[in-house]
Amino acid sequence: MEEFFIVAVGVPMILFMLFVAPTWLILHYRGKRQINKGLSENDFKDLQMLADKAEKMSERINTLETILDSEAPQWRQKV
Repeated sequence: MEEFFIVAVGVPMILFMLFVAPTWLILHYRGKRQINKGLSENDFKDLQMLADKAEKMSERINTLETILDSEAPQWRQKV
């Protein structure tokens, strides 16, 4: 019975400690470091570009709603 326990619990525990735990720790602390580091220059540029696109899209939506309000005043009730 004791031998079964060693094989059934010991082997998976050893495999976990040798492979999974170190990988898990490395990925965990790498992620923490990236979070503390903040946005990279590329990430900041991408974020700024997306914010600009969102602003343009918002302006377009407002323009389309204004056009629809003048040409088809009942369009909001149909949606």
